[in-house]
Amino acid sequence: MSLPSANWNYPTTIRFGAGRAAELPKACRRLGIARPLLVTDPALAGMAMVKEALAAAGAGLFSAIHANPTGADIEAGLAVFRDGNHDGVIAFGGGSALDVGKVVAFMSGQSRPLWEFEDREDWWRRADPAGIAPIVAVPTTAGTGSEVGRAGVILDEDAGVKKIIFHPDMMPGIVILDPELTLGLPPKVTAATGMDALSHCLEAWCAPGFHPFADGIAAEGIRLIHDFLPRAYEDGSDIEARGHMLAAASMGATAFQKGLGGMHALSHPIGALCGTHHGLTNAVLMPYVLAFNRPAIEERLARLASYIGLADPGFDAFLAWILELRRRLSIPNSLAALGVEANAVERLAAMAEADPSAAGNPRPFDAAAARQVLEAALAGRSRQVAPLLQGGEGEN
Repeated sequence: MSLPSANWNYPTTIRFGAGRAAELPKACRRLGIARPLLVTDPALAGMAMVKEALAAAGAGLFSAIHANPTGADIEAGLAVFRDGNHDGVIAFGGGSALDVGKVVAFMSGQSRPLWEFEDREDWWRRADPAGIAPIVAVPTTAGTGSEVGRAGVILDEDAGVKKIIFHPDMMPGIVILDPELTLGLPPKVTAATGMDALSHCLEAWCAPGFHPFADGIAAEGIRLIHDFLPRAYEDGSDIEARGHMLAAASMGATAFQKGLGGMHALSHPIGALCGTHHGLTNAVLMPYVLAFNRPAIEERLARLASYIGLADPGFDAFLAWILELRRRLSIPNSLAALGVEANAVERLAAMAEADPSAAGNPRPFDAAAARQVLEAALAGRSRQVAPLLQGGEGEN
């Protein structure tokens, strides 16, 4: 099966296909960007793909960002943007680079401090839309889907909390999804980012409320991940699998406009306090949050199990697939394997209750609920999940 090229205009203009990174200069011109700043990950800054993009687009470079980007990263990026008299941003890389690039573009023409635009109530209305620089987004991982998002997740180091900076006009004007840029991803990164895409689709599918557009996108995204994530993990040169995973990642971030849930409510504070990889944290948490939510999602997961072709479709079949997928991708069973310690549970539970994602969970997700999931995930077992884990409990 060949991988076609396509032009999509939902949720924004998307240029999909192998080799389409060559269209980056044209994309900049289309958005009126004459002096772009390319924001990327430190690990990518010296690689050929970035050097080629810089030369082709005539861009400046900013790459001094953390894996969990901070407010200081945004301030540093803004200084480079303004000193170089840039008029737009190329957000190029993984989720961190995409988030920083978008937030730098957003803040480039604002007069208020960054944290006054946190995604609370209607704080986004404080922004001047005319002060948002245009953005071209080019992901090099298939996970966060930040390329089609209207927000960036930034760590407030003083508060020790990850905060979502949101504005509807933060959506990139053009996205380039070129699977050739993901061919060099190592298996561990492929697994963690792919599970992040799955967590977005899955939490959107389970979120309460009526949003059939999001539901349809989430269900098809999960089917693509079911079919293609193992292939991308096992053969990183499989361009078809890489392409479908890029599409699934963008689909997840499109679908979660409906809502997220307990996985993200927990993974945000865990990442803030413990420095864990966001996608890997979601992957570890996934079966424990599903088990907690079972009374509210059993019928929905049965439908989903049928759609992706699982035998004897039902909640148990879907959970068994998740556990087998994690085993196949060498995802650990417990948060302890990520360095999370039991003495952090109370603080993490309180932070999870306050996280905006908690509101989208299909069951009330207060601190007590968060504590229950955390304790199960720390131990690597729970009454609902343990019978399906390899060996009943413990680490993979």
